[in-house]
Amino acid sequence: MAKRGISILKGIEADAVVTLLNKAYADEWLAYYQYFIEAKVVKGIMKDAAIAELDQHAADELRHATMVCDRIMQLGGTPLLHPQDWLTHTNCGYDAPTDANVLPVLEQAIKGEQCAISIYSKLADTTRERDIVTYDMVSQILADEVEHEEDLQALYDDIHEFIAEVKKNVQ
Repeated sequence: MAKRGISILKGIEADAVVTLLNKAYADEWLAYYQYFIEAKVVKGIMKDAAIAELDQHAADELRHATMVCDRIMQLGGTPLLHPQDWLTHTNCGYDAPTDANVLPVLEQAIKGEQCAISIYSKLADTTRERDIVTYDMVSQILADEVEHEEDLQALYDDIHEFIAEVKKNVQ
């Protein structure tokens, strides 16, 4: 733990930040796995486009987990060490893809991104002007999560429009 790095915290304890970050860390690992498994089981119309999007988002969530873990360590904390702890510490939970059709999978993914946006927005508010390093990291992750929601929603909307167009042309 770098003492000077910790000394820049203003009005917030490192342990408090570590607790919040461990919850985000759990979310990132669960999001990674959710995207990973969704990309493997998804089926239906435009599944290849969905797979490409889900694979990219999985890679981003793993990168986020790394960023969060690194910051936890910088603050002198210990990241959650066992996967079972992810489910007990998560903010956003985990939704198994019980319906592997593209639209329900995308709905679950959008819901997950919306939760992540809320969590990282709160983390940004908590760390703003108190822990500039965590705030900067959280802001980067938040921007990614906003982009993820947009990407997923656009794909979801495109599929709906395609289905509507096909139905219109069949009738």
